[in-house]
Amino acid sequence: MPFYARWMVSRASPERPGRRGLDAHVFSWSLPMAECPDAVADAVAAVLAPLGLELFDAELIGAGRGRTLRVYIDRDGGVDLDAITAASEAISPVLDHDPAAARALAGPYALEVSSPGVERPLRTPAHFRRALSSTVSVKTRDAEGRGERRRGVLVHADEPTAEGAGIDLLVDDEPVHVAYPEIVQARTVFEWGPAPKPSKGNKARNRARQHAAERSDR
Repeated sequence: MPFYARWMVSRASPERPGRRGLDAHVFSWSLPMAECPDAVADAVAAVLAPLGLELFDAELIGAGRGRTLRVYIDRDGGVDLDAITAASEAISPVLDHDPAAARALAGPYALEVSSPGVERPLRTPAHFRRALSSTVSVKTRDAEGRGERRRGVLVHADEPTAEGAGIDLLVDDEPVHVAYPEIVQARTVFEWGPAPKPSKGNKARNRARQHAAERSDR
């Protein structure tokens, strides 16, 4: 279960929430966050950085007095309850005093700060690298608009510095490469039950990693 903390806060004037855009060129790539005003996400990310924390995702949900701003934070090694509490106490006053964030968060809302949890969205190459060896579900769309969903073990994630950069999956013991711009949605998958037999799984993973290394050398 993810840690979370909940604070009740209020703001003053309306602004329609925005959505963070997709930047899928070969030198920088990320999927958009959930619905959250850009001004809010920027203000939160700025206050988290000195704490050694990353804004993993944020979403503003609900309507009227029932709105909730959910902020998901992370760092290498994960976050504990102390980090959640420190982040919550730092975020609230910043949203009080940042004019752009205050305009975007008109009216009352509840602030919830938590870790991303066991099953988490993957939006950036750094997110994918943290999820190596995990089972992931990836929804893709190619240049012709054809969609597909793949589920497999994540064995490699490129830096987004060259055309064709992306992730390497092991799907039914076969290596599969997915370029970053083709990814529409991705998340980790928590699997119940016994782990697969290591001998067969390790051989397939090594083969997938070899494919990734050979592609990087080209």
